[in-house]
Amino acid sequence: MKKTKKKKAHRGFWIFIKIQIFLMLLVAAAVGYYYIGGYAETIAALHEDALEKVYGEGEEVFRDNETSVVYDADGEVISTLVGEQDKYYLTYENIPSYVYCAFVSVEDKKFYKHGGVDLEAIVRAAWAAVRNGEVTQGGSTITQQLAKNVYLTSERTWERKVEEIFIALELERIYSKEKILEFYVNNCYFANGNYGIEAAAQSYFNCSVNSLSLSQVAFLCAIPNNPTLYDPLTNYDNTISRRDRVLAAMVEEGYISQTDYAKAIAEEIVLDIPETEKNDYAETYTYYCAIRALMENDGFEIRTEFKDEADEAAYTEEYEELYNEYQLKLYSKGYRIYTSLDLDVQSDLQKSVNRTLKGYTSKTKDGIYKLQGSAVTIDNITGYVIAIVGGRKQNTTGYTLNRAYQSFRQPGSSIKPLIVYTPAFENGYTPNSKVVDEEIEDGPENSDGTYMGKISIRTAVSLSRNTVAWKLFEELTPEVGLSYLKEMNFSHIDKEDYRLTSALGGFTDGVSALEMTSAYATLANDGKYREPTCILKICDSQGETILETSMEEHQIYETNASRMMTSVLQTVLKKGTGKGLALEDIDCAGKTGTTNNNKDGWFVGYSYYFTTGVWVGYDTPKKLPTLSGATYPGQIWNTFMEKLHEGYANVKFKDYISYEDEEEEEEEKDITIYFDNDDEDEDETSQDTGQSGEEEEDDNESDESGDN
Repeated sequence: MKKTKKKKAHRGFWIFIKIQIFLMLLVAAAVGYYYIGGYAETIAALHEDALEKVYGEGEEVFRDNETSVVYDADGEVISTLVGEQDKYYLTYENIPSYVYCAFVSVEDKKFYKHGGVDLEAIVRAAWAAVRNGEVTQGGSTITQQLAKNVYLTSERTWERKVEEIFIALELERIYSKEKILEFYVNNCYFANGNYGIEAAAQSYFNCSVNSLSLSQVAFLCAIPNNPTLYDPLTNYDNTISRRDRVLAAMVEEGYISQTDYAKAIAEEIVLDIPETEKNDYAETYTYYCAIRALMENDGFEIRTEFKDEADEAAYTEEYEELYNEYQLKLYSKGYRIYTSLDLDVQSDLQKSVNRTLKGYTSKTKDGIYKLQGSAVTIDNITGYVIAIVGGRKQNTTGYTLNRAYQSFRQPGSSIKPLIVYTPAFENGYTPNSKVVDEEIEDGPENSDGTYMGKISIRTAVSLSRNTVAWKLFEELTPEVGLSYLKEMNFSHIDKEDYRLTSALGGFTDGVSALEMTSAYATLANDGKYREPTCILKICDSQGETILETSMEEHQIYETNASRMMTSVLQTVLKKGTGKGLALEDIDCAGKTGTTNNNKDGWFVGYSYYFTTGVWVGYDTPKKLPTLSGATYPGQIWNTFMEKLHEGYANVKFKDYISYEDEEEEEEEKDITIYFDNDDEDEDETSQDTGQSGEEEEDDNESDESGDN
């Protein structure tokens, strides 16, 4: 037994020696590469820059911020973005110890032992990167995070990482651990414009951090790790889950007892957000557009297509990290953000949504109206968004969900012109081409349960015949049809959407009102797509232009096909499913959309001047018998567009080129198209969202519908 132990000890000794030799050779190789590879000069420059940042800007940099201002199309102020770091800055002794314990437990367990850099953590992260082929672990200490947050950007380069290390080492050299924690806690970003733990406490609990419980402190300390993912206003459940992990880490590190942990876990977190005046939907959309514009201006490529799931996951991680960084800058860099939004038009669009849905007064436990709507208006001349409404207006605290670009719902028949009919017109069909509306085995039914036999495409679209759309989509193929949406940057096209039910709007995730409006604006613009945004330009605090947008056009549909589609969509409003919704003195085109069981209603339409898209439904999909594209969405659209076009002269749409007689009854050039009935085993019910929701409550919503 003793011999065995001696052998093991002997073997262990030599393994240790070999490891040391290997490490020395590795260091020697690194030093040689450092000089021979020509990196010495670069690293010396990074060290010099790090020293200049730390000593040149001083301690005030940890309190410094400038107010950014957002302007509408007329130069009126929409909002100001104030980080209020200085106002809510707390010194070390005025911050509860639980805050420090929480952050050290989950972010940097060796904080009190290292000198700014945790070499073991960096080696682990590097080894994981080599083993996995990508960065899967972080190696940053709290001091490094502070260095990055205050002095640097989140770009993933070795130069940035090296400078971060130099800054961290220098900060540890001149400041105490307590001071570094003070700086860190006051500079963490807690989402929704909140810098520092005190600002977060005031924003989410309407009190000072010193009045918070352990559970509430852990809840707030969960946010900075990923302010988008753990945003309490939009991802409350995620924040709660991370709070629990923070508390578990505090137990593991010995900062709290098992009893404290059990009590904190059991505590229900109730937000208490102070009321503030705001242009809710205009503001949130502006910030979204501004952040993405700044990201792209600095070289980041916004993508909607990916090679595989791993590629998408890597992109999403990088996107969220950068988005958080640039969101933080909005509150501290003093930007001047000039937009295309027209607050008068915004107000009119909001009023139209509010008034049309006013009879539905039921609310959730959080005080949000159950029946909701969203709408977007694009100026067809410029291509810019001029109004965006993400829900009904009500007195709530904080920013609410902007459904116009953040919610994705089934589009129903409103998708047909985009992926079926305009592509069909590109492939030789015309509005007067004859097709057969007939029953399809294992296929969809028409909404009225009847079939019309041989009809023109104009009639099929006007009366929204599902069978015709299904057959043309099958001939076109889902791959081709959906490619048009991909080219217009529809962001939630799933691999499962490449099926025939998509012809009727049966998507896995769905589409947003912003996406639908920009797609119909493409039809209005002779098939040329322009990426929707409200940002005209962004200047720095000194008035120097950082970026200026221009509407680049990308031809999606052929011009003549787009004009054919516009002509057909005019018929929809004259004698089709949208009859009665046409504007009084302005030529217009549009399409209704209603999903199964009346869970989602859409109306998207345009004139020469403007395109507006409207969605109405419940946040959790639920049947509403009185909902269709022609009811509430169509009413919102018509009321708003009539008001918007006051004082405008009528401009007719351009005619398409056709070699056919315009009369549908003319049979001289009969190009009847008969289809096989060899379909996939799908039916129209596949266009439901797949999400569970309560069925319509007859004693509640049905009573309210009479007021609409």
